[in-house]
Amino acid sequence: MTEPQHVAPAGDPELGLHDPLADSFPPGFEGKLLFWIAVAFSLYQIAIAAHIVSLSSQIQRALHLGFLMLLCFPLLAALRHKRGPWKVVAWLMAGLGVLVAGYQWVEYVPLMLRSGALNQTDVIIGVIALVTTFAAAWVVMGPALPCVAGLFLAYALFGQYAPGPLVTRGYDFAQVVEQMSYGTEGIYGTPLYVSATYIFLFILFGSFLEKAGMIKLFTDVSLGMVGHRMGGAAKVSVVSSGMMGTISGSGVANVVTTGQFTIPLMKSFGYRSAFAGGVEATSSMGGQIMPPVMGAVAFIMAETLGVAYVEVVRAAIIPAILYFASVFWMVHLEAGRRNLRGMDRDELPSAMAALRERWYLILPLAVLVYLLFTGYTPLFAGTVGLMLTMFLILGASAALGLPQGILRTIFWIGLALIAASFLEFGNNALWLGIAVLLIWNVVSKGGRETIWQVIDSLAEGAKTALPVGVACALVGVIIGTMTLTGAANTFGMYIVSVGENSLLLSLMLTMLTCIVLGMGIPTIPNYIITSTIAAPALLDLGVPLIVSHMFVFYFGILADLTPPVALACFAAAPIAKEGGLKISFEAVKVAAAGFVIPYMAVYTPALMLQDGGPLADAIGYLPAVAYIVFKCVLAIGLWGAAVIGWLGKPLPVWLRLLSAVAAFTLIAALPLTDEIGLALTALFAALIWMRRTRAVGPA
Repeated sequence: MTEPQHVAPAGDPELGLHDPLADSFPPGFEGKLLFWIAVAFSLYQIAIAAHIVSLSSQIQRALHLGFLMLLCFPLLAALRHKRGPWKVVAWLMAGLGVLVAGYQWVEYVPLMLRSGALNQTDVIIGVIALVTTFAAAWVVMGPALPCVAGLFLAYALFGQYAPGPLVTRGYDFAQVVEQMSYGTEGIYGTPLYVSATYIFLFILFGSFLEKAGMIKLFTDVSLGMVGHRMGGAAKVSVVSSGMMGTISGSGVANVVTTGQFTIPLMKSFGYRSAFAGGVEATSSMGGQIMPPVMGAVAFIMAETLGVAYVEVVRAAIIPAILYFASVFWMVHLEAGRRNLRGMDRDELPSAMAALRERWYLILPLAVLVYLLFTGYTPLFAGTVGLMLTMFLILGASAALGLPQGILRTIFWIGLALIAASFLEFGNNALWLGIAVLLIWNVVSKGGRETIWQVIDSLAEGAKTALPVGVACALVGVIIGTMTLTGAANTFGMYIVSVGENSLLLSLMLTMLTCIVLGMGIPTIPNYIITSTIAAPALLDLGVPLIVSHMFVFYFGILADLTPPVALACFAAAPIAKEGGLKISFEAVKVAAAGFVIPYMAVYTPALMLQDGGPLADAIGYLPAVAYIVFKCVLAIGLWGAAVIGWLGKPLPVWLRLLSAVAAFTLIAALPLTDEIGLALTALFAALIWMRRTRAVGPA
């Protein structure tokens, strides 16, 4: 068996600046070396998650960052075809990243004893850690995030010269280096801890499920469900991306997987290239809030708030469904406005047939959901889900070597019993089963190809984790500055002072902060910066803490669709053969109806299944949930009609304005606004009905 080639396809050079997923591992010796480094990275993370290897939390984080540095610089240099001195510099930076990780490991106990009194070597290593982290972020994501983090670092160093309320007492250089490069307040803080545990594991889980054929299952089910309806091609994108969101928390990963099928499909049915890319990008970004496998921010949020991950899932479930409903609605209206019909039902696969053939692929996801909702940690649930997926991949290959009939049935029953035994005997039973299946595949016909599929999944998972891990490390500088200087309090007090007069203005200020930051940095640092500043202030204004964090998270996702750094849109650009900025503007339009959801959750926390709020106090919790969902659906419908300008037929400007005003009053939650909003909605519906009646009446 020869090793498969990992050839880097030709891609959009602009995309490559932002997204290391654009290409695969390059050919040649260097490509193979990087491939096996990525495999080793994934195996290390699995060993940590399964407690095969036990290290202190600080060392785990240091080694995780060391692997990120080792893989990041040479891989990006190779993918961008850098030669000569650039390649030497890339490997030198990778070596420095490994040096920092080794120093943290070897000097772990002495560093604790020297806390507050670093020696010269400690300071030098700390500076190297900062330089390599900033450089890695620049290489992976461009200059925006390093520039923002650099401003915070400069503030920590020179804040004593800042004007007015921003002035600090001033900090020694060594103190700033210690804050940022050692301990758990800087680059080794909570975000990197979450990256080194939950996030990496769930990225691997999604990577293995994709290799097992989950993408085809999702697309076949989506085609069978909605492909024949008006605008069916775009609706397939929304449904399949929503399904992908259940196993992948990365918007970019969703685009480059489902988008390879859905974007050309939309274009072939008459959708403009920019709109097709925008629909896919908007749908894919929703994967970050779609349980059970949400985006990296959800795990960081759970760790920051000190709540179980399932509590974040509970808060996200209704907004996530409403988000995809809003995108679906916008696509439906655009299809109607452009008279884009669905596909021929005879040419579409059957959703039920697809489920009957590949239902077993849903089992790891079902087990994951069960474990999360029965109190197990995300780390344990993710480890079990990953191992069960490996069971399926290796078991399916082994079963092909058995004759059809009773023998194959007995094999699958035995495999199911071994898989279920983890509830009694823990993960060791699953590892033993995987070891046996690996040996079986080594000696069986065709089994070695399956083993390469597993190895490929390990490498691709590590590569997918690069931008997330590097971002988590660099935002630690921002958190470290906030902790050291107390800068968050200044902005927070300003938000509180605004909110004393109007909560809506405070929310709009927070939203604008998210969107402005989102023009330059990805969701993770956007969430961390804004939640650190704004969430405590919103709590002081009476907004439940998890709701305020979800508000920031939600707009952090929507901000990821805004230019100039709209990662999902640039990922869609080479597939749609359209500029990333044009796709970004279309994506914002498609996502517009979803902007109403977080506002309504703040005024009525029942939308996020949280207790409290005047509505729940007045009519009870369950009626409050039902009422706010109904009101939110109305607001989404009205806002969509106002933005697209079509509802059965083109809408005149005055009707679009009426629709927008009705939607706004339903959101506002001020005295009498619900009554006014419902009355305006009834008026709008009556006018639409009258226009339709006249249209079909006698000439």
